[in-house]
Amino acid sequence: MKAELIIHNKAIDEHGNTVEIKLWAVEKSSDKPHGYKYSLVYVADAKRVIGYDNAEQKGDHRHFGDSTEPYTFTGINQLIRDFYGDIVSYNRGK
Repeated sequence: MKAELIIHNKAIDEHGNTVEIKLWAVEKSSDKPHGYKYSLVYVADAKRVIGYDNAEQKGDHRHFGDSTEPYTFTGINQLIRDFYGDIVSYNRGK
């Protein structure tokens, strides 16, 4: 199965920061057992400050500032809610 792009949205928010979401349907595999490849990123001042992705052989994980931690993928809707929740938290802390 060839990767099928499901979502690609890129926007500038009210703070002038970039929000980009990319999601593909892929064949299920050991590193993508849910059948999705994704990259969600929030860029502020030309630096990624929040990111969710499952890059090759790294599994599902989350970046917040300088830290990286595993992420438990439970579905697309929850992934997007968690991502936007982190954006809200980031902007509250500024």
